[in-house]
Amino acid sequence: MAKIVNYISEAFEELKSNVTWPEWAQVQSLTIVVAVFSVLFALATWGVDEFFAKALEGFFNWMKA
Repeated sequence: MAKIVNYISEAFEELKSNVTWPEWAQVQSLTIVVAVFSVLFALATWGVDEFFAKALEGFFNWMKA
């Protein structure tokens, strides 16, 4: 148990002393960039899914006829 406590305390010390944290304005702008690209990627994935669903539906309707 002492090893776990030591590991956690060393990890917190590392975070406080050796990590360079970005400025709050940079964090906000990068968060917006990530959110916008996430929405765009989700819309692109939805569009491709809808396209293939319609294509397969048309193919199977053509095969049935």
